[in-house]
Amino acid sequence: MSCKYVVGVDLGGTKILTAAADCRGGVLGRVKVPTGADLGLDHVVNEIVRSVELALQQAGITAENVAAVGVGAPGPLDPRVGLVYLAPNLGWRNVPLGEILGRRLNLPVFVDNDANLAALGECVYGAGRGADNLVYITVSTGVGGGLILGGKIYHGFSGGAGEIGHLTVAEDGPLCGCGNSGCLEAVASGTAIANRAKALIEEGRGLGILSEAGGHKDGVSARAVAAAASRGDGEAIMIMRDAGRYLGVAVAGIINLLNPSAVVLGGGVMQSGRILWEAMLDETRRRALGPALQGVAIVRAALGGEAGVMGALALAAQNNIKKPADDL
Repeated sequence: MSCKYVVGVDLGGTKILTAAADCRGGVLGRVKVPTGADLGLDHVVNEIVRSVELALQQAGITAENVAAVGVGAPGPLDPRVGLVYLAPNLGWRNVPLGEILGRRLNLPVFVDNDANLAALGECVYGAGRGADNLVYITVSTGVGGGLILGGKIYHGFSGGAGEIGHLTVAEDGPLCGCGNSGCLEAVASGTAIANRAKALIEEGRGLGILSEAGGHKDGVSARAVAAAASRGDGEAIMIMRDAGRYLGVAVAGIINLLNPSAVVLGGGVMQSGRILWEAMLDETRRRALGPALQGVAIVRAALGGEAGVMGALALAAQNNIKKPADDL
């Protein structure tokens, strides 16, 4: 069975990353352009279309030889029709992105949540290659994730599956942006790590962390906390270990519930060094059930900022395998 070329688009709040590839993920053309979200929906759509055209030109492919376009978009959406319900960083509400792009490009367009496509990218081309059942967790400013079950994105009944950041892991923990208390995002994200450090500094503590931030509390970030921890600062180590333990609570719960073959962790916070990673592994091993734990690979993400666009390529390829009859 053969297939045509595919295009993947990773739509972000500040940039659009587009790639043209063969159906096995061999990238032939790659383009990055500013999103320009402040200029409105029409401008963003025009930039997506332009980026697709540029990627195809770079790859030496004509649109007639493209089977489909996969698009990763932020926010909750309906992948069945490509409707983006809400994307605050783009200023969008109820935007029929799939329909708009399909009409502009005159190609089949498939839209899914960007975290779901990052999960699919790691599953097909990255650290989870070969794992048909995979959980992807990204820990950065917030905490997000995606589920791949049976080699396909699992959306859940209403499309809301994969909100790993809103698993409750700390009873009576800090308030989360979603309105709940003790969510994983509220205790283990980059924002949560920085907030805890700032609270220490307000108490007259955390001087080692403050030093890493150049002496300015407003400059305190998860990166500064991680740097202080790597130098042996006890308060910073405590913060990073606690974040790792909460992450381990979530990972163990996911392993016990879904019995995946791989858990892939990405995002900037997961690059912060061994302290958080080891605390996460220790807590996971303490809480996960033996048979499920023995069979799962817990690994760092491999694709970095490319995960979303590679997942968009995989989505397009999955939906548009060229039938032998197409060759007649």
